Amino acid sequence: MKVPCVRVARKDGERTREALADRGVLDHDHEITVDDGWLYAPIVDPNAVPDGYTIEERDVPARETQTMPADLLGFDPSYERLGDIVLLREDDTERAQRIADAVMDSSIPAKTVLNRASKIEGEFRTREWDVLAGESTQTVHREYNYAFALDVAEVYFSPRLATERHRVVQQAATDERIVDMFAGVGPFAIPFAGRGAQVIAVDRNPVAIEYLRENVRRNDVDERIEAIEGDVREIAAGIEHEADRIVMNLPHSADAFLDTAIELAGEECVLHYYDIQHEDDPYGPGERAIRAAAEGYDMTVETQHTVRSYAPHELNVCLDVRLRA
Repeated sequence: MKVPCVRVARKDGERTREALADRGVLDHDHEITVDDGWLYAPIVDPNAVPDGYTIEERDVPARETQTMPADLLGFDPSYERLGDIVLLREDDTERAQRIADAVMDSSIPAKTVLNRASKIEGEFRTREWDVLAGESTQTVHREYNYAFALDVAEVYFSPRLATERHRVVQQAATDERIVDMFAGVGPFAIPFAGRGAQVIAVDRNPVAIEYLRENVRRNDVDERIEAIEGDVREIAAGIEHEADRIVMNLPHSADAFLDTAIELAGEECVLHYYDIQHEDDPYGPGERAIRAAAEGYDMTVETQHTVRSYAPHELNVCLDVRLRA
């Protein structure tokens, strides 16, 4: 059966597959095929494919039905995928092991299954994990055409925030000067640099900085990112360029760093301030804290955005705030 396919050079196949999947236009009912150096990725809607891609009608085989964990368990388990690691949040250890076994026996390309064994805690916002299948807690996670190596036992990373990160990154312009105050392994900093911005990425976790530097090389943005290990409050004075944009993704305690953010801000600067507050007033505390810190600036709240539900009656939110001296 002929179906519309995006044709790309084989070397660009994985990058293209990810881009099409991110846009929701990849046809999962048909196989991706390779012929004479070209890769053909079936698509569901040619009109939704970005300009610049070549589209051809092509005979491609139907994809064999995949076996999912729910097919083996008789119920639909909840899990997250992070690279080739599957993450569970199960309190019942026997149920968790059943799910892990089903994941490994399914069509999911997983090498490790982990079940959370603690809350996020400590200076570096990490958690403990029970290894139910496989061995390694290291993986490479792909998100919006970027690849991030990480160890889930050593650094904080949430795949649930991919859409939020993309929302913020899309606001940046080429040649902006950006400071990511709590950079982790680079999920904000590296896409910013990919858009042409100059980025200073700071984190106190030495393991996160090590992975960040690896990811900078992996994504070929070496010339546009400076990775600094340390407390941003202690190194701010050494940052020479005033920032056009600052990311403050440290919910629960970002307010303690607002004086430093104002110190880093240029005459006009956008703050992306993340907070966790009660649903009755999710944005007010953050807005008031920023206004109190930003004396000498005119402040405009451009976006009040709910990222996700964090806990019963608590929301993880973001304020996009423009400051003008």
